[in-house]
This record gives sequence, C-alpha cells and structure tokens, in this order.
Amino acid sequence: MSAATLAAPLMAAFLLLSGAAIPAAAQGLPGLGGGPNPVEVNADQAIEWHQDVRAYVARGNASAKRTDSTVYADVLTAYYREVPGKGNEVFQLLAEGNVRIVSPTQEVFGERGVYDVDKQVAVVTGRNLKLVTRTDIVTARDTLEYYEAKNLTVARGDAVAVRIANGDRLRADILIGQLKKMPDGSTQMERIDGAGSVVVTTATDVALSDKLVYSVADETAVLLGNVKITRNDNQLNGDAAEMNMKTKVNRVIAGPATGGRVMGLLIPGQEPGAPGGRPTAQAGGKPTAQPGGTPTAQTGAKPAAKP
Repeated sequence: MSAATLAAPLMAAFLLLSGAAIPAAAQGLPGLGGGPNPVEVNADQAIEWHQDVRAYVARGNASAKRTDSTVYADVLTAYYREVPGKGNEVFQLLAEGNVRIVSPTQEVFGERGVYDVDKQVAVVTGRNLKLVTRTDIVTARDTLEYYEAKNLTVARGDAVAVRIANGDRLRADILIGQLKKMPDGSTQMERIDGAGSVVVTTATDVALSDKLVYSVADETAVLLGNVKITRNDNQLNGDAAEMNMKTKVNRVIAGPATGGRVMGLLIPGQEPGAPGGRPTAQAGGKPTAQPGGTPTAQTGAKPAAKP
C-alpha cells in the first residue's frame, strides 16, 4: 500500500450528500437548501422523501455524483435533522446493495456503506470488500473503515495490501494506515501498522511475525515478535527484523524470546534469492555482533569477509 489511501474514496462517497443540495435528475428534492457543489442523484425506480423519518431515499441502480466522485448502490438513503436557523442537515448516509464508490484514482467495493457525519466515521461492510487504486489493491473480510478526525484507515479481517507493480504483499488480521495531510489538501499514507498473524511476501522472501510497522516512504517493514524470514529453504528466526522492500536486504535482531541470539537454518547448495547457489555467510550464517551489541543476521547483503 502506498500513498494511495482508503480516505479519499470513502470521504468522496459519504460526503457526497452531507451539507449540500440533493437535486435529482430533472427533479428537486424539498427540505434541503442549495450549496456550491450540488449533488446529482439518479435512480431507476424512485427518489422518495420520507418526512416521517426525515430521510431521502433513491432506489434502483441509484447513484449520487458530486464533481468527479460518484457512489453507486441499489439504494441510497440520507437521514437529516432540522437545525433551528440553519434548515435541514444530513447526519447519516447509507449505501446498500452492490456498493461501488468511484473517484478519479480509486474504487471501493462492498455491500453496505455507512457514514456518520457527527463522528466523521465511514464504514464499508459485506462480501468481497476491496479498494483498488492505481498502485495497490486492498482487501478485507470484515470492514474497510475511515476515521477522518484521527486520519486513520482500517482494514479488518484477513486484511491484505498488494502492490500491483511487483506483487509485494502485507497481510494481517488488522491493517491500520496513518494518513498525513499535504499542503495541497490531499492525503498521503505515511505508515501502516499490522497486528495478528502478519505475513510479508516479496519476490524473494516470506516473513512471519506478530506485529508490523511499515514506512511507506522508506519501503521498509519492521517486524516484531516471533519473527521468521524464509528465502528459498533458508530461514532466519529472531525477536524482531527489518525488511527493506527496495533493496531486498533483511536484518534480523535477537531478543529475549530467542535467548539473545539469532537462529538460522541453512540448506547447502542454496543462496538466498538464487536457487541452486551457495549460501552466503550473512544470508543465514552465524549471527554477527559488535562487542557489547545485539546479535544480528542479514539476508540479501554482500557476503561477510572470512577472517
């Protein structure tokens, strides 16, 4: 997952209706005032105003478009309240059935979407949850979430982020993305945290751990707890590790869980990243340590010089 985020598509979808006019195609809806960026609502079956529950409902292949972002669903519902001196104000938005949220750079897919305007929280649920950007594909089993006030995105339940260009994958029970506001008003992903059954997969390595911290700018993953990194049949075990996804150099760090040492399993005749070659000393050989320092082992680096 790169600078592309869940934030833009979710906010584009769920802010489409809030605080703006909601004119239907060739039909104005009473009860909501105009705005500088009106929303165009279309539906095959009907656009309804339910005054008893204070809601607007668009049914049948419904869509709501503002500027260059559109949300599609079988049914779109906007709940509003009356605010003295301000008119009506949308406080909750629902998209139900075959939900698709489209912006110029991203698409979100799900079965149901909810945006709480007061809490500034958007949640997409259902089967086949997916976010597709120009560079990444993010999937989850349970929810895709966005917390606007906290600048966080969350993918829950067997969450997977795949880089389209090279197939690198981050997998965890939960992936949490920390966003950063840019001077031009856009948002970029700064960091991704993973928790539970973490698996990092590259073209050369597979790494397992309890937790993950991924720096997007550096393309570096820090793995914490019960770390195992495998390249071909060679394996390094440690308490923590640093994987540079760009250089393919891995650094495994010892800790109390591994008895203060880095452990490696080497298969003769194989070199990490080159099947059939000879293993290098640092690609799973004896751990090295500076006097008084923490033992480490590296894969993907140049062979250590013989004494």
